[in-house]
Amino acid sequence: MSEKEFLDLAETTLNTIEEAMDRLNDEDVIDVECKRSGNVLEIEFIDNGSKIIVNSQAPMQELWVAAKSGGFHYKRVDGAWINTRDGSELFAALSELASAQGGARVTLV
Repeated sequence: MSEKEFLDLAETTLNTIEEAMDRLNDEDVIDVECKRSGNVLEIEFIDNGSKIIVNSQAPMQELWVAAKSGGFHYKRVDGAWINTRDGSELFAALSELASAQGGARVTLV
């Protein structure tokens, strides 16, 4: 995939994550605040101040996630963002990470 294709896909993915978190916040599922700065999405859990950071790494064509439980790298494989180490899918993993850090069951689309 070209760099432009990657950047467009990464932008769409970050927007999807941010919109899902905003929706969950609006529905009072979880108290969270999202901040965007370029290719970096910061998700802050208001109750405990913990954060999950999702950012794109164009040179590697990966999305990186930093959470309390560690750092994770995701590469696009067959239409999904797949963890380069354990094969988990990005949205499923983010759902688990956000549930653990936010204290409420979170499911991202």
